[in-house]
Amino acid sequence: MSEMKTYVGSCHCGKVRFEVKTTLDKLMSCNCSICSRMGWLLAFAPAEQFTLLSGADSLTDYQFGKKHIHHVFCSTCGVRSFGHGAGPDGKESYAVNARCLEGVDLEGVPVTSFDGKSL
Repeated sequence: MSEMKTYVGSCHCGKVRFEVKTTLDKLMSCNCSICSRMGWLLAFAPAEQFTLLSGADSLTDYQFGKKHIHHVFCSTCGVRSFGHGAGPDGKESYAVNARCLEGVDLEGVPVTSFDGKSL
């Protein structure tokens, strides 16, 4: 199991920057309509382990379906580096696109498939 580390991530233009404390021992690939189109590889963290460093004023919120998840994206470059909503336990959690983390080699990290299309 990977150790808990703090990673820095950003959108493409750099306006939206964040830190997240998580492990990258496994990632999730979801086949729902938005995740599959965006090519997300997801890592998760509770809200207290996520800090938005900059760009709150550059984020646009998109919600669909049951409107439980905030699919935020940079209004300048359009990159969706993270999203947030209530987890299965009801607590606020963040889904981070691991492809937006700086200095991380994702080669060899196991990826679990999730059938979000069926929800």
